[in-house]
Amino acid sequence: MWLFYNSKDIAIQGGYYKSAYTLFYGNVYDHWGESRYEGSTLTTYRYVFGGGYGNGQYMKNNAASVQNCAPDDNYRVYYKSGYGGTAQYFAKNEPFGDCNITNLISALKNNNASSHFA
Repeated sequence: MWLFYNSKDIAIQGGYYKSAYTLFYGNVYDHWGESRYEGSTLTTYRYVFGGGYGNGQYMKNNAASVQNCAPDDNYRVYYKSGYGGTAQYFAKNEPFGDCNITNLISALKNNNASSHFA
């Protein structure tokens, strides 16, 4: 499980995170989302931040930090859609880990376009 937090500094109030987040359980080719035809029906979806400060903002090129809570999987975040360009590696969450929030490197802060298990 991966959580991306919006471009604002992580807001904490009463010991709880108040920043908006987006949650992923797998690879994401393009953080924008996708539009595609399925038969005669157009299906469109966009990834947005939910809850907290920044709720409803688009996720692509708008994240400042990542939280890895996956016990078995490492992850990478990429500058370009389709897993290209500058990348940042995030190690899996060790047993009994605390799912630390890690800031994206300056090349990826607010410039994150795809992510996948590494």
